[in-house]
Amino acid sequence: MTQAASASEATREAAGPQSAVVVNPSKVTDLEGRRREICAVLAEAGWPEPHWLETTREDPGCGQTAEAVQRGAAVVFACGGDGTVMACAGTLAGTDVALAILPSGTGNLLATNLALPSGVAEGVRVAVTGNRRRIDLGYCGNTYFTVMAGMGFDAEMIDATSEDLKKRIGWVAYVFAGVRHLRRRPIRVRIRLDGGKPIRRRARTVLVGNVGRLQGGIPLLPDARPDDGWLDVAVLTPHTLGHWFAMAWGILRRRRDVQRMETFRARHVEVFSNRPQPRELDGDLIEPARTMDVTIRPGALWLCVPDGVSPR
Repeated sequence: MTQAASASEATREAAGPQSAVVVNPSKVTDLEGRRREICAVLAEAGWPEPHWLETTREDPGCGQTAEAVQRGAAVVFACGGDGTVMACAGTLAGTDVALAILPSGTGNLLATNLALPSGVAEGVRVAVTGNRRRIDLGYCGNTYFTVMAGMGFDAEMIDATSEDLKKRIGWVAYVFAGVRHLRRRPIRVRIRLDGGKPIRRRARTVLVGNVGRLQGGIPLLPDARPDDGWLDVAVLTPHTLGHWFAMAWGILRRRRDVQRMETFRARHVEVFSNRPQPRELDGDLIEPARTMDVTIRPGALWLCVPDGVSPR
């Protein structure tokens, strides 16, 4: 290392912790404006300008996050939707580098579940003045996820949702897409929890959650906590439109005995279907398959959270 490079590194360390921004350019309309806003808040706190790394269609954030860690970042800002957050979180799993979320997508489910600020400036201030808490991550098919894994109807709904409609009306676009699939036939599934006896059901979807709220704040799994070392499982078995409406009404009313929905808890969840099914992780589609194998990785990620806020 040259003397000039050594002096530069020393200057940056004296200025404050290193950070990086992994940004999804398709989710941010004014990239330069966003960059100025982030840099201004960091400068107020005495932090140097962050490394700026843009995601691509081929790489949603994994390679960029790995580069940030290699460069010595203490905090990585995920500036995008749930897919960007998932890519950053999975790459940071098991490291001492903290993740800070700057929600910029349609669902922003992890941020919503953890009551993280929606504003960019507030999100940056959480990273520089707030707390660090360890949260769990789910693990499915060699991929980490932060929110939920799903097999069946939910993945069909995501696949059918128009990106243009999401940009115009937000998460409600999922509702319009879902209505078109309500009459699809159920699938036969076997669900094994922590290696126990298989549970057999004719279900429309199986959801395995690290947190419990869906788009619009819908409390599907109200007992789910991202730092309890457990996965919460919802098995939805509606067969008619009446079943769907009764189930939705029970969920919205936060009832414990929701019709056509069963809930379980486990650390390892195996789902076997009678035919290949669409699947998703944190709202991103993955390869359809007849199986879904999910485990919990307790305390795998350091997350920046506001003072006095515990994951819920």
